[in-house]
Amino acid sequence: MIDEKYISDIVENVIKSIKPNIPATHQKGVFPTMTEALEAVSKAYVEFKKYSVAQREKMIQKIREYTLAEAAVMAEMGVEETGMGRVSDKIIKHQLVANKTPGTEDLKPAVMTGDAGMTLVEMAPFGVIGSITPSTNPSETVICNSMGMIAGGNAVVFNPHPNAKRVANYAVDLVNRAILEAGGPENLVVSVYNPTMETSNEMVTSPIVRMLVATGGPGVVKMLLSSGKKAIGAGAGNPPVIVDDTADIEKAGKDIVAGASFDNNLPCIAEKECFVIDSVADRLIKSMTENGAYLLRGADVDRLKDLALNNKDGKYSIKKEWVGKDARLFLEKLGINADPRLIICEVPKDHPFVSVEMMMPILGIVRVKDIDEAIELAVKAEHGNRHSAHIHSKNVDNLTRFAKAVETTIFVKNAPSYAGIGAGGEGYTTFTIAGPTGEGLTAAHSFTRQRRCVLVDGLHIV
Repeated sequence: MIDEKYISDIVENVIKSIKPNIPATHQKGVFPTMTEALEAVSKAYVEFKKYSVAQREKMIQKIREYTLAEAAVMAEMGVEETGMGRVSDKIIKHQLVANKTPGTEDLKPAVMTGDAGMTLVEMAPFGVIGSITPSTNPSETVICNSMGMIAGGNAVVFNPHPNAKRVANYAVDLVNRAILEAGGPENLVVSVYNPTMETSNEMVTSPIVRMLVATGGPGVVKMLLSSGKKAIGAGAGNPPVIVDDTADIEKAGKDIVAGASFDNNLPCIAEKECFVIDSVADRLIKSMTENGAYLLRGADVDRLKDLALNNKDGKYSIKKEWVGKDARLFLEKLGINADPRLIICEVPKDHPFVSVEMMMPILGIVRVKDIDEAIELAVKAEHGNRHSAHIHSKNVDNLTRFAKAVETTIFVKNAPSYAGIGAGGEGYTTFTIAGPTGEGLTAAHSFTRQRRCVLVDGLHIV
């Protein structure tokens, strides 16, 4: 489990005194133009092909060390630049990336032998990969992608989200510093000082770039998929969580608050709406309020809706200025003096707090009569994104039915949502979860292509 006491009592006191040393220019791997970045990374890849897998792993280990050492710096920078999320939670995200992103061990060759000889299948690099990164997890995505792509033998060119370019480019510089210390080539990972739509288009269309990876909204994923190149797209999600009447209700309340409030609900895997069996709803809400949630009631719910959402002819969308803000700030606008991690409110099944991916520490709770209604409404709320879904239940049939019905890439049972990316759960982490293109939780193997080597009538010794 995440040690919130350690984070709150120690780390936040430390980071207040941190003044990041951010060079405005001359960051390693960061260039004035995309043309220069592409030329540099192309040369780096030619040099990198001479390096062994063991040397790749040495570089990745050094990136882990640098990330752990500078996690607090990047966390503070990310919140300061984007105005989104919580510093303490972003520290945890960087630590997660450093500790649980797979390296070269993820590359698993296969061998087939028989009367006709031996065939070897190995995972080979694509070459130079172009990556578009989001504002929600900017430095985390740069570092996580860099580690996986380098493990696969690739070089990387990033086009960060313009609203997070400062911290993203700090991460690019960090990765390059680590690579150089480990004896690697310069400019193996590159970016541009001022990413724009034009620099993105140049990256996508460049013949130097052989593969594309996007972590962001549906628009950028669609652009990559129409490029004619191999593309991995990590799209949107609106993950529901179900609580049935067999669950450990007190634990469910605590877990949902922890997951839905983590980094102010920015992670695409986080619980965005809750469906609870009516007979246990009061107990669940009580548990949530005892574990850091504030229950909003009556007219204040409508006021919160108007504050957080745009309404154009009955079609709701998030107000971007409120994405990832602290729950306290919403309540201040409503004239309420409280500092919870999460705002909860009971809403009808067709409420925008259910249908809209909020990306704010606001969780709509819907009472349902039974598991059938819960599953039906949860599948509808997920919108067919097949990204993530969660459930608290001790009924194996209910767990199985919901999993089959929702068909999500990540399905977490009886834990906070972040267990799905290895935080308090088994398995590795990633910040590029490719539902639309099917790769799922990406790692080094996702950024490789299979090559087959056949030897006829040889090395079959049995």
